Amino acid sequence: MAIRVTKKCCLLSTLGVLVLAAALTVTLVLVLRDDDEISETYRFAASAVELRLEEQPDHRYVLSIYRGADRLQRITFDHYFSDDSDIETFPKGMRLYGNGHSIEIRELEDSAGFAYLSVTRTLRKGQIGSDVLHLHDTFGADQAPLHWYGGPELMEQYYPIEKLRFDDYPYITKELHSAAIVERYWVSTAGVFFYVDKEVPLFLDQDEQVLRFTAKKQLPYYTYDEEFVFSYRVGVAADVREAHQRAVERVLNQPVDIPDERMVRYPIWSTWVRYRRPISQQTVLEFAREINAYGFRNAQLDIDDLWEVCYGSLTFNSITFPNVTELTETLREMGFRVTLWVHPFINKNCDPWYTEALSKGYLVKSHDETIGYNTKWWNSGENEASYINFNNPDAVEWYRRRLHDLQELGIDNFKFDAGETSWAPADPDIGGPTALLPSSQTVNFVRMCASFGAMIEVRTGWGTQDLPVFVRMLDFDTRWGWNNGLQSLVPTLLQMNLNGYPFVLPDMIGGNVYGDDILTKELFVRWLQASVFMPSIQFSKTPWDIDEESITISKKFAQLHETYADYIIQRMRLAVSHGTPVNPPIWWLDPTDKIAQTVHDQYLLGEDIVVAPVLTEFATTRDVYLPKGTWRDGNTNRVHEGGRWIYNYTAPMDTLPYFVSATFQAN
Repeated sequence: MAIRVTKKCCLLSTLGVLVLAAALTVTLVLVLRDDDEISETYRFAASAVELRLEEQPDHRYVLSIYRGADRLQRITFDHYFSDDSDIETFPKGMRLYGNGHSIEIRELEDSAGFAYLSVTRTLRKGQIGSDVLHLHDTFGADQAPLHWYGGPELMEQYYPIEKLRFDDYPYITKELHSAAIVERYWVSTAGVFFYVDKEVPLFLDQDEQVLRFTAKKQLPYYTYDEEFVFSYRVGVAADVREAHQRAVERVLNQPVDIPDERMVRYPIWSTWVRYRRPISQQTVLEFAREINAYGFRNAQLDIDDLWEVCYGSLTFNSITFPNVTELTETLREMGFRVTLWVHPFINKNCDPWYTEALSKGYLVKSHDETIGYNTKWWNSGENEASYINFNNPDAVEWYRRRLHDLQELGIDNFKFDAGETSWAPADPDIGGPTALLPSSQTVNFVRMCASFGAMIEVRTGWGTQDLPVFVRMLDFDTRWGWNNGLQSLVPTLLQMNLNGYPFVLPDMIGGNVYGDDILTKELFVRWLQASVFMPSIQFSKTPWDIDEESITISKKFAQLHETYADYIIQRMRLAVSHGTPVNPPIWWLDPTDKIAQTVHDQYLLGEDIVVAPVLTEFATTRDVYLPKGTWRDGNTNRVHEGGRWIYNYTAPMDTLPYFVSATFQAN
């Protein structure tokens, strides 16, 4: 049997660099092993976290994260190192090298209850880095299975997210699968979070056992530099709630202010689902009159697709909208603010605006000359449109100036659609820091949108959690199931909150009624109930499109939302000051509650309201899980102790199960 050397290292990170060097102890321990594997242990002094880097028989290495005797997470460096690989220590970490690769594991922070480290390597074009997170490890004395949160917004939004599946998935904002929010953030119930740095050309693979981060210089990323960095950060905290709060402070950021309060208090009304396209001045006025006649309040009325001369003109069609100033003045007298649906595209038949943008270099161009400026979006044919380049400051100013011209007509603000990177031509040539391409297009578009103030909405983001604007969910289908239907609504709400976007604007009540979808009375009412304790409500299909009872029920729940609007705004302000979600998952009140960790069809408003909507067709009861605390039934006033199920809670179609903390006092 071979005799190997295992090296152990202890760092006291709270001391100065010189003291650290002096305090560094290396203990040589003779270990009898029947192979040539080596290992290294690194201890964080204040947080009681330990890293063990161990060679495997196939010359791969596994980094295990421990707190005491509990193994919290394993990471496999999925690269085969050579026989002569080795580990060296330095005052702030350790370095693994061999076979042309070098991986540095560095301590970034060590405090009571929290350890923070980075894993970094530099790769050359043609090389691939691949690290594997083991999703189904267990931890703790009872060997509880791990559950995971964060990850991308998706059309089929499963929760917890270990249920998701990916295969060589480029991790950029894209319209495909509704992946408009793709923060590089994952957090587990063991209290460990991962954040992959923005400069990494990241691809995902995920199955029932592992989540693989792969870095490689391939499209859709910028491929013309010779060297790139594969780096991510790992935080280790006491539990998942604490880990998320630490992540907000260090990598996710938090909003600097709250969105428009009127958008919180009262419903937004959109012409889209009810009228489709084109839209007209007369139709908008008739819609507004109906809203008022049926006694509903409004935050604003959104004029959706198609009001333009042509797509990208940002100019009203004078035939369908003969007097926009008169329209906006009339709507204002009726108590409405007016927003306008806009997008970042110009169709090629939309002249003189397209020719102007092309001649001035305002459009996204591909490095591939055969593709040129061509793109396709949902209101164009193949290669019949172009995408405005928001990485070009002159193009941004040109676009912004034309929006300001619309405001001169009385338009209060805008509903900004699209903005994902996938609308650009393949291999886009758009300028800006190359390591951030192509996602910087999304960032610069969204930041341009936010310059119009708190009354706007966007639907995408990438590192833009600081902006004080509503981020809406992508279009839902009019269905009950997980396939972009009602059952995806709550998981999407939780996904967005746990990626640092707490100002969530849910999609239209009832979905978008695409194709053969049918909006039933039951689906409409249950969708409204599910949205009541979210930050805002949007109507397009109306209750009076259904029947009298739907009007009565809808008024009841619009009023319930308005009743709690002050509390919603209070929680929004806490998101600004403390980075807390407005609508957390129910485990937020007890991160160790193993039942709460997997409940996917309930959510919290702040820390005082548990919401358990009925999301199944024909159901008039549901089981409700109450987290720890004492709760008062919002429908019956009956008091319940938490940490237990209420089975077969009765919820006919006019009833939304919700529970208010016994200590809650409305402002």
